[in-house]
Amino acid sequence: MFNFRIIKQSKVSKARTGEIETSHGKIQTPVFMPCATVGAVKGISPEELNNIGFDIILSNTYHLYLRPGEKQIKKLGGIQKFINWNKPVLTDSGGYQVFSLGKNFKDYNDDSMASLVKISRDGAWFKSHLDGSKHFFAPEKVIEIQKDLGSDIMMVLDECTEFPVTKKRAKESMEMTHLWAKKARDYWKRFGDKNQALFGIIQGSTFKDLRLKSAKFISSLEFDGIAVGGVSVGEGKTNMYKVLKWLGPILPKDKPHYLMGVGEPEDIIEAVKYGFDMFDCVLPTRLGRHGTCWITSNWKKFQKIDLRKAKFRNDNKPIMKNCGCPTCSQGYSRAYISHLIKEREMLGMRLAALHNLWILNHLVKKLRQDIIKV
Repeated sequence: MFNFRIIKQSKVSKARTGEIETSHGKIQTPVFMPCATVGAVKGISPEELNNIGFDIILSNTYHLYLRPGEKQIKKLGGIQKFINWNKPVLTDSGGYQVFSLGKNFKDYNDDSMASLVKISRDGAWFKSHLDGSKHFFAPEKVIEIQKDLGSDIMMVLDECTEFPVTKKRAKESMEMTHLWAKKARDYWKRFGDKNQALFGIIQGSTFKDLRLKSAKFISSLEFDGIAVGGVSVGEGKTNMYKVLKWLGPILPKDKPHYLMGVGEPEDIIEAVKYGFDMFDCVLPTRLGRHGTCWITSNWKKFQKIDLRKAKFRNDNKPIMKNCGCPTCSQGYSRAYISHLIKEREMLGMRLAALHNLWILNHLVKKLRQDIIKV
């Protein structure tokens, strides 16, 4: 059960609001998805996420496969029951984790990286970061794992292209992603579950002709949604925005557009202008754990403040004026959170993370409202 409909198309840009319907509920777009990598958004309970207003979270196929294992999660009723979250879940394919393990290799036959990652037309061999055990991810196997997890939206296995990269290497990586995407799509057509959707992923690094070729190929495979990968991997905002400008206008209008791994507020605002609907990133909680919080006065420009700095030691103000987050609205001061962070007290990290999560959820909510008004 998966359906996407556009509610309002902006008259001044590619921005649109929409609604994704899944078997576990509806998702209003544009949407930000907090990362529950191993089944939990770090330090934040499902109840708190629900109270902030999130419609969907993202979990990681690679990590859940390694521990506790997809069969165990299936036995316990699927991902929603396992993590006590009764709303939609998207699972990524594990491709980015394979990329992270072997991000320095430039050639499929580079023996120096053979102990970590080995890529072939059939899939990817890799060693677990937990215990060094050897595993193989085929495009078809990744679908089977996600079927067992029971997520609402699944991602195909892709090869996330590193940066910087030569055009030759980017082309090889893109072609491998295309091959795996077709294998996954064909397998899904034979053995898929109607309650789960499958998204394809566009690669091609910062090369316009490769990106356009990849968009055309992935869009032709009849996926339920289209994702753009290989951004926010070190290429910088100028290059990222070029990719958005190239791809936004040519992606299928009747499908959700997912920009993977992007979570800076300004980047979300820019991507929405080009018709992107879905975003995820670990930034809100990662920054919070280090005492860094987003603030804004106009919801267009954002600033990061580091509460570990001495100047906040006696600051009785909330993190942000007129903020509706659980931290600011309940009266926690910058001084108190600064003290907690310096003491490595878990509460301080949680309070900062809750603020950052609220900022991103409120931002996409405001973007939806602004689009409807235009």
